[in-house]
Amino acid sequence: MDYKDLFSKLEITLDKINRSEDRVADLSAMTRLVVDEFRDALNLTAGRVYVRRDDEYVLHDQYPGGEAPQGFSVPAAYPPILELCERGTILQCIGDPGVDAHIENTLGVECFAAIAVGEHNQVIIAFTLGNWADSDQVMYTLRTIRHVIQLKLRLSLLPKKSPSFGDFDVWSRSIPAEEVGGDLYDYLQVSDRILGIAVADSAGHGLPAALQARDAIIGLRMGIEENLRLTATIEKLNRVVSRSTLAARFISLFYGELEQDGTLVYTNAGHPPPLVLRDDGFEELKCGGLILGPDPAARYRRGYTTIAPGTIFLAYTDGITEAADKAGDMFGVERLKEIMASRTWNRAEELVEAIFEAVQCFSKNELPADDQTVTAVIRSTGAVSA
Repeated sequence: MDYKDLFSKLEITLDKINRSEDRVADLSAMTRLVVDEFRDALNLTAGRVYVRRDDEYVLHDQYPGGEAPQGFSVPAAYPPILELCERGTILQCIGDPGVDAHIENTLGVECFAAIAVGEHNQVIIAFTLGNWADSDQVMYTLRTIRHVIQLKLRLSLLPKKSPSFGDFDVWSRSIPAEEVGGDLYDYLQVSDRILGIAVADSAGHGLPAALQARDAIIGLRMGIEENLRLTATIEKLNRVVSRSTLAARFISLFYGELEQDGTLVYTNAGHPPPLVLRDDGFEELKCGGLILGPDPAARYRRGYTTIAPGTIFLAYTDGITEAADKAGDMFGVERLKEIMASRTWNRAEELVEAIFEAVQCFSKNELPADDQTVTAVIRSTGAVSA
């Protein structure tokens, strides 16, 4: 299957449905388009949209017109639904454990695949499969589709709020160049006294870059959960990125673990060096190794620094520093430093917004040419300001 063509079709589909204000109508439109676009490639023969109502999922729409009676519903406790809500994507057939033949026969279904989307898995989209469907291709495609829908519903991997961590004020913002972007930031609660901070930038932008950045962040989370040391996690992630089938196989990543005493242990995988501003000037956090992807055997080193009271930490992607004005001049790192040093910043959000405002004013562009992300951490001095 041509996955590049898949990404193109999905991006077109996303653009087509983005104008609707009705979320469920969007999902019905997406379901119809997916069936039409991938009927031959994946042997998808029908699609259904279910919406959660109390303790059951009620059939909202089916395409093409199916055999299910009006008002048909499936209990939320139905074993395939429980598994779906846990995993996000499933593929099952009559005869598999927990699959009720009576329910599926009512729909005229022998095998089906499904995705759960929305907050608290509010909506289920199920597809009927023909008898020669390739399960691996179907699952890969539906995971991609699910990610597109989650992005449409504004449920991406970006954290919903900034963390509360000791006397550190943390804020991030990301603006994609297209409907979806290849920049991501994340906060990982490693322990009660350690906060992980990640900023990633996948090559290019649009859907393929977003998917690759998503996979990198998921891999990072998994490594942390496995209690791997920092460099071992990055090296394992690098091997995964190197084997990726996605078009964008190069990711720059900065990952640091901030302790409550201000110690920051980090590694920089080919990412623009974050800036640390103290009374005695700037430090650039360069220690690490190659960008993720090109060399599966690459090794990475740890770096150490301290975020003392009154210190500012700033991570960013190259969409900020490479933003160009009409003459082709770039915003650059020096302008970033000037903003950081221009005044006393007490709130990270104020600094981040000032940077985005300065970049937009400099480039005069309504939309950025590349994805733009900034993460700022400011450690309080403990002084009370008027």
